[in-house]
Amino acid sequence: MSADDFSLPDDMDLLKSLVRAMTQKTAALEDENAALRARSTDADERIKRLMEILKAYDRARFGRRSEKLGAGGPSVDEQAQQAFVFEEIETGISALRAQIGTGRTPHERRPSRPRKGFPPHLERVEVVIEPEDLPEHAGKQKVLIGEDVSERLDVIPAKFRVIVTRRPKYAFKGWDGVIQALAPAHIIESGLPTEALLAQIAVSKYADGLPLYRQEGIYARDHVEIDRRLMAQWMGRVGFELEILADHVLGEVLKGARVFADETSLPTLAPGAGATKKAWLWAYARDDSTFGGSGPPMVAYRFEDSRSGNCVRRHLQGYGGILQVDGYAAYSKLVRKDGGNDGPRLAGCWAHSRRRFYELHAAGASEIATATVERMAELWKLEAQVRGKDPEARAAARQAVSAPIVTELFTLWQRTLPRISGKSKLAEALRYAISRREIFERFLKDGLVELDSNIVERAIRPQTSAESLYPSSSTVWKHLYLFLSRHVTRASFPPEGVHNLLGLEIQSPYCHGAPSPPLQPKNIAPHHKPHIRHVANDVVMHVP
Repeated sequence: MSADDFSLPDDMDLLKSLVRAMTQKTAALEDENAALRARSTDADERIKRLMEILKAYDRARFGRRSEKLGAGGPSVDEQAQQAFVFEEIETGISALRAQIGTGRTPHERRPSRPRKGFPPHLERVEVVIEPEDLPEHAGKQKVLIGEDVSERLDVIPAKFRVIVTRRPKYAFKGWDGVIQALAPAHIIESGLPTEALLAQIAVSKYADGLPLYRQEGIYARDHVEIDRRLMAQWMGRVGFELEILADHVLGEVLKGARVFADETSLPTLAPGAGATKKAWLWAYARDDSTFGGSGPPMVAYRFEDSRSGNCVRRHLQGYGGILQVDGYAAYSKLVRKDGGNDGPRLAGCWAHSRRRFYELHAAGASEIATATVERMAELWKLEAQVRGKDPEARAAARQAVSAPIVTELFTLWQRTLPRISGKSKLAEALRYAISRREIFERFLKDGLVELDSNIVERAIRPQTSAESLYPSSSTVWKHLYLFLSRHVTRASFPPEGVHNLLGLEIQSPYCHGAPSPPLQPKNIAPHHKPHIRHVANDVVMHVP
């Protein structure tokens, strides 16, 4: 409406009312505009902050090598920082969208986007919202012609409760004696926690990377005070209770016709030194599905403070199947020099050899390396086709396709090695492959053997995060394999938190000793300072 079309009333009172209404409307519009300007200013500041984060991320990814924390791909710390960056960006963008969305009219709808369905094992709680019965609906019959269905993910927060167990005592009139049900067995006898609480603490600590001191604060919000030192004692006890299960898993792994083995270093806290020392994690995996087996895949871990060949000899004592490994010499010592059958048969990992050539290929430093990588790709292409078939079919396909390629590669390597510098990286890669020809060619004749040992590498890689440290004074340090899962946090088990408890002296086969005898209780004098120590080949631990 233009100003010319707008007519003013002749009545003075009506004119005053109109002016007052327009003044109120103008004030409301000014307030709304001020709110929109403030919202726009805040959004601009947030967008500026997000742009700064993105620029910092670009500098981290594409900046000079000297500015990076490490070389050759992002480290664990870099990956964590990158994840943090993306979380910040996603949070900021979502907040901006929500802020902008408050200005939409009720009729505006956000465009639909494809959504992944929720897993079928989750409980479905159906809520039916019926339309309101209005007066004009009276006497009419409703007919269901359809419905709109939406799903939202809900959670029931964990809550504490107290299990009160009563065991009534009874006597019979006119008879002597009392009857009462036996007390149920618990992991922590006469202790506070149920087995469910122990599982909650263990999973949070070892699988979710939540140290005990943080759990202590979380539980305190529910006015439940559990000292972290007490929880540390519980975890030590649970570790010993789980040892039989860990031994069983390793025993089942070693029943397989083929076992993968790998080891990796772990940074471990050295108490009092203000630094870390190197410990070792050993993994043994079994997965029969690749050659048509029906056994479930499984992996067993062993935590050691040494990479000595005695460790793997102790872990694999008596195993006589196929052991698929990398090039570490300790595994070769398990094989009898006289060719006896009471030791394992080694199979090599082509992926370890390929990596050496691939580094030279990626740098454009060697045509031989490039040719090797291209020919090796044909080997993995066939493996994808025969995966899951029976061993005989796998071996036949490999003889037809892979055997000529392997022969060609070894011929190329042996012809090239004498013509290049023995100190070059290419020569190192060639010697690595040629010296392991026997175990590399085993997959051609035996369909049980895989082309690589990536199965065990995938199982061990997630356990070696740099932020996961354990003090060597902790008993759990020696029994980490009992709890091991993704992103383990090896937090402290403070010895000073144990007071006047019963001690158990245990000879552990995983602490450079012989097979364990039964547990032997040993009283500890009250005036001795409680501690955890190594005695020869033993581990002394205080438990509730």
